[in-house]
Amino acid sequence: MLVVNIFLILFFVPCLLFLVRFILYRTALILVLRKWVNWVDDRIHVHQYLKVAELNENGQNNEFYRRVFLYINSLPSIEDSNFTNLFSGKKSTDIILSLDDNQVIQDEFLGARVDWVNKVERFDHGGVCNRSFLLRIKKKDKRRTLRPYLQHIHTVSGDIEQRRSELKLFINNGPPENPLNGRWRSVPFTHHSTLDTIAMDADLKNKVKSDLENFIKSQNYYHKMGRAWKRNYLLYGPSGTGKSSFIGAMANFLNYDVYDIDLSRVSDDSDLKLLLLQTSSRSLIVIEDLDRLIHEKLTTTTLSGLLNFMDGIVNSCCGDEKIMVFTMNSKDQIDPAMLRPGRIDVHIHFPFCDFNSFKYLANNYLGVKEHKLFPQVEEIFHSGASMSPAAIGELMIVNRSSPSRALKSVITALQSNGTEGKIGGKGKRLSDSASSPLRLEPPPHTEETRGTNWKDSVPGAKEVRKLYGLLRLKSCKSPSSFDHDPGMIER
Repeated sequence: MLVVNIFLILFFVPCLLFLVRFILYRTALILVLRKWVNWVDDRIHVHQYLKVAELNENGQNNEFYRRVFLYINSLPSIEDSNFTNLFSGKKSTDIILSLDDNQVIQDEFLGARVDWVNKVERFDHGGVCNRSFLLRIKKKDKRRTLRPYLQHIHTVSGDIEQRRSELKLFINNGPPENPLNGRWRSVPFTHHSTLDTIAMDADLKNKVKSDLENFIKSQNYYHKMGRAWKRNYLLYGPSGTGKSSFIGAMANFLNYDVYDIDLSRVSDDSDLKLLLLQTSSRSLIVIEDLDRLIHEKLTTTTLSGLLNFMDGIVNSCCGDEKIMVFTMNSKDQIDPAMLRPGRIDVHIHFPFCDFNSFKYLANNYLGVKEHKLFPQVEEIFHSGASMSPAAIGELMIVNRSSPSRALKSVITALQSNGTEGKIGGKGKRLSDSASSPLRLEPPPHTEETRGTNWKDSVPGAKEVRKLYGLLRLKSCKSPSSFDHDPGMIER
């Protein structure tokens, strides 16, 4: 009898402790019971599976995949997944949950239960091959809930996207083994430049803003004219004059993602087209230093491939509302076919700093609108000296604790540089006509030099130009006013 009692005690005590544990941890009990009920329910009903792939059969991004991704990662039930990734959000205090590979998450809609699986198939060496979301829904619920549920996903994901409003910078990978494999990797786009912080003439800024705003509102107009809803910009000028910062300002103004294409990682013309196919709408597609890539033959892409990329049939069919931006130090040696209207719609010249730009920089970097040293700086600029905005900005940053010291350092640098950096003259113009793109060009010749090539009139001009910078000096002596004619805007 004693042995039986001991046996009963040993049996009931663990059972009692087990029950107490489940009662104390009701969440665990409910979770286990729910899994049992769902397991039985899955064995009774017939299910249908719907796949939402990241890329379509043409290798283009599937917009609905992105919306499903936003929706699923916003569900409260993501916390019940066995594996969930944690990422920092736009603010340092924000934590974002993201479903891990091949994990399942449940959702309910109109009383029907659905399951989502984050399917990821990988190559042997670990590269991503195919990504998709797999939706499992009971056939008896499909007719009643599927269409409203998909519309619900569109609505919720749109609200999430608007709240987050986080731009992304996409960078292309090298050629993949699988042609349908995603070619882009992204990071948050956190560039802080705006059109207000760019050192640029106020009238020109207004023209750029107006052009961008008109583009955003012109979908019906472009389609009515039978043209792709896109626009191409060329930013050209010496290094350090603000071209990259201007791209960041454009992205922030439009609230567009940025696709930065590294042509050295593009294998051929077809690969470049595939990259274009995998870009999304509402984006800036950027190729920087295009002239250097072409002249130094740093890319295997042909001229024909670049021309088709800028204005070819693939460009017209890969999605609307895109802006392409190309940067160059100089367009003098570029094939005119690349610069014609349609391939380049807007030309913007970024020259070295003049006195007006200097004052804008002094206000931005030092908080100084007027200073006793300004007349001396203006005199040096008028004598022909110049520097890049980046160089002047760096001097101001280093000496930002003392505006006077900062201005003196700029004066010293301008005096020591002499005629360095006098490319493009002081004047600029923006033209917009039916036969030519918007342009920000160097000023016209004077009456004495109009119709002649002054460089040819100087004996040994090529050698002298290299030694003493006579070409730059001559450019800076061009007048800053412009002839008034249709399509030209005086600055």
